[in-house]
Amino acid sequence: MEYRRLGKTDMDVSVIAFGASPLGDVFDITDEQEGARAVHSAIDHGINFFDIAPFYGDTLAEKRLGKALLTKRNDILLATKCCRYGNGVFDFSYQRVLTSIDESLKRLQTDYVDLLQVHDIEFGDREQVLNEAIPAALKAKDQGKARYVGFSGLPVRYLAEIARQVDVDTVLSWGHYTLLDDEINDELVPLSFQKGFGLMNAAPLMQRILSDAPVPVWQSSPQPVKDLQPVLLRLCREYGVALSDIALRFALDHPAISTTIIGMSEQRHVEQNVRVLDLEIPDGLLDKIAELVAPVKNWMWFEGKPENNLPGGPNSKPVQFNG
Repeated sequence: MEYRRLGKTDMDVSVIAFGASPLGDVFDITDEQEGARAVHSAIDHGINFFDIAPFYGDTLAEKRLGKALLTKRNDILLATKCCRYGNGVFDFSYQRVLTSIDESLKRLQTDYVDLLQVHDIEFGDREQVLNEAIPAALKAKDQGKARYVGFSGLPVRYLAEIARQVDVDTVLSWGHYTLLDDEINDELVPLSFQKGFGLMNAAPLMQRILSDAPVPVWQSSPQPVKDLQPVLLRLCREYGVALSDIALRFALDHPAISTTIIGMSEQRHVEQNVRVLDLEIPDGLLDKIAELVAPVKNWMWFEGKPENNLPGGPNSKPVQFNG
């Protein structure tokens, strides 16, 4: 396993992070015992960063992860979130952040988390995020309930805008560094060097488009992006490799991103993802993928409040607002 320092923190995180959302039956029904085996297998393979949130499975994922980590807490770095909850409920108020971390600690069966993140800031009122949610998360840090503080979201340019205005330890971007999208490089990567926050990436398989699994009906990418899946699968088969392996390897190779979070709930998923660390991408494959992706590169849908979604790059294609 390879480890990288997460910004200015004292945390050396595994380049592959365990995304624990599937433990909450978010995508498919997960066997709880198999989920625990996946957690233990990940630790055995050197994965030391685990990402969770109350939102995943309406607290179910936190509860299951807490059980699985009961005797392993000191072996890992644990991140949870606040402000986004089940049934589309968002609450970025100061007091709710403080009660949320207490609730998460109880479910996770621990006295502290290594990282507390304000979840999906694009769904909140900008002033409330800046003046209540993030200050409350920093208060939890002062109280010793979280060692570090950050925030997450989808609209990567909005993440950069908020990161310019606050001093946090980490920023988690998802969907903006994959074989389909590299918009994280435009503003957020340079800003991470300038301000020193740790940069994390999630969803390297772009919600299964970059895998051999069926694309979920709820996946919001424009149809031309979804239509690339069988084309990319055929190309990778010609090279004798799996599309998901190439997608993950590509994401892991970004030198400015400390860790890439990928959802896991079965031991076989862990083993497959860890094997990617030894994968060498065949010569010429990325160039061919880039040619195929070029017409729809950086096509992304919008989520959250419209005013929190800034104009994107030259190929950005507004599709819809989910939220």
